[in-house]
Amino acid sequence: TASRFMSATTLIGDNIHNMQGESLGDLKEIMLNTSTGEVAYAVVSYGGILGLGDKLFAVPWKSFTIDYANHKLVLNVSKDRLKDAPGFDKDNWPNFADPAFATSLGSYYSG
Repeated sequence: TASRFMSATTLIGDNIHNMQGESLGDLKEIMLNTSTGEVAYAVVSYGGILGLGDKLFAVPWKSFTIDYANHKLVLNVSKDRLKDAPGFDKDNWPNFADPAFATSLGSYYSG
């Protein structure tokens, strides 16, 4: 398939849906691995009202697909699975470079 390119600002703030069409929150940040230049994680915000009380989740970028026709990100996970995912507070971000962090997230979203 042909490569597709999109700017990060095009995706930031976009709503994320699962395969059933349910809203899973919105994209807050895209985390780059500056050693490789690859997108490593998407930071998803879910659960708050007007940005208050929401929980942030780091989701491996490879867990997403992009629905180009409808201009939205798709994450193949149920709402309940996302609610139970390891999350973090907006003032206490995880160490994305920690290999244990990467391993635990990878196994959570692939299983």
